[in-house]
Amino acid sequence: MKNGKTLLVVTGPTGSGKTELAIRITEATGSEIISADSRQIYKDIPIGTAAPTSYELAKAKHHLVGILDLEDYYSAARFEQDASRLLNEIWRTNDLGIVCGGSMMYIDALCNGIDDLPDISAENRRIAYSIMEQGGLQAVRDRLKELDPEYYNRADLNNHKRLIHAIEVSLQAGRPYSSLLTGKRVKRDYKIVKVALDRDRDTLFERINRRVDRMIAEGMEEEASKVYHKRHLNSLNTVGFKELFMAIEGKMDRETAIARIAKNTRVYAKKQLTWMKKDPEIVLLNPETAYQDTLNLLGLSHLTV
Repeated sequence: MKNGKTLLVVTGPTGSGKTELAIRITEATGSEIISADSRQIYKDIPIGTAAPTSYELAKAKHHLVGILDLEDYYSAARFEQDASRLLNEIWRTNDLGIVCGGSMMYIDALCNGIDDLPDISAENRRIAYSIMEQGGLQAVRDRLKELDPEYYNRADLNNHKRLIHAIEVSLQAGRPYSSLLTGKRVKRDYKIVKVALDRDRDTLFERINRRVDRMIAEGMEEEASKVYHKRHLNSLNTVGFKELFMAIEGKMDRETAIARIAKNTRVYAKKQLTWMKKDPEIVLLNPETAYQDTLNLLGLSHLTV
């Protein structure tokens, strides 16, 4: 292990209370938080991405929140590089580094390493996403089958983002995406502790519904209107903005759009829960005792706030 350094990963589905727990641990330890959220990293959309509020940012120092323009490209590989650099900086003065977020590929990349994939050019990204825009999911499947039949045969054919990613990598590399995947796991030289709040689904889904209502009340519709002209960007191809863009275009009424945001957020949460079940290293914590339980796992049970 790297001189007794520890990485705490606070993960779990959207709306489960990750940020609150991470902030409490930060206050107790004097550490800092690295966000592992593929949308909160962008500027101009804090409401729609449920980014940490100004109050939360004042309570704990956050990294990788609101630092990129919506046009900027980002990836799990870049997150691994950025988060690793930030952790080394934090570890200069603190033995604990904290990563908080629910972007599964980001967390896997940091904890387990990631294959060396090429950065995607704007043109290849445009080509890959235009397949979905022009022909829908089936067209994406057909194109992937042409470019990389091996990956096609084992991919989740309903996960359009993963399929499009495989297409754009194949185009960029000039070879099948699957040929670049080694499956090798990197052994980190620091201790990793992963925790998640264990809420029953009914409670989690009710929290998600309330969060959506709160986001609408805080001005998410106005936020979506301001970025509507950039709706073609990958950074805005996400739950919440897609539905509100349809409402703006008159393809969906306002009430239906809001209800659809809540529904699609719950669907996303289910996918996150499925991913969590595949990682035996994640310790599920009772929300009522999660703070003290986390300190115990870190060997810091003597700390209080």
